[in-house]
Amino acid sequence: MIILGIDPGYAIVGIGVIEYKGNKFRPLEYNAITTNAHTMTSHRLKIIYDEINLFLDKYKPDAVAIEELFFNSNAKTAIAVAQARGVLVVACVNKGIPIYEYTPLQIKQAVTGYGRADKNQIQQMVKMLLNLNAVPKPDDAADALAVAICHAHSGAMNDKLGIGQL
Repeated sequence: MIILGIDPGYAIVGIGVIEYKGNKFRPLEYNAITTNAHTMTSHRLKIIYDEINLFLDKYKPDAVAIEELFFNSNAKTAIAVAQARGVLVVACVNKGIPIYEYTPLQIKQAVTGYGRADKNQIQQMVKMLLNLNAVPKPDDAADALAVAICHAHSGAMNDKLGIGQL
C-alpha cells in the first residue's frame, strides 16, 4: 500500500510518501510544497494544487492521510490554511484517491503511543520507524510522514469501517 501523508499549510505543506507492506515501512519521498508570502492568495492556492497533483501522479497512492486542522488563536491564519487544505482535498478527490483525516492526538498516539508527545519525540519515532539516518527536514515533511504512519497503523481497520474517510 502506498500512502501519501499531508501536513496541511499555506506557506508550507508537508508531504510524506511511504510504502507499507507486511507491517514494514519504506519511505519513498518526503518534501514540502512552499509558497511565497508576497504571492497573491489565489496563486498560492494554485501552486499548492499543481504541486500536490505532481505527487499524486508520480506515486499514485492507494490512500491519502491528512491532518485535521487545529487552531486556537489566529483566525486569519486558520482561514488561509483551511483554504489550502480544501485545495489539497479537492486534488485527491479529483484523482479518485480515498482521503482520510486524523487529529493531532490520533497521530501522536499512532506514532509514539503517547497522545501528549512533543514534536521532537514524534520526529525521533518517524526516524526510527522509517529507518532513516536523520530526522526528516523540514519539520512539516516529518509531520506528513507521521500522518502516513498513523494511517498505516489504523487505515486497514478504518477502510473496513469507513471511519475517518472524507
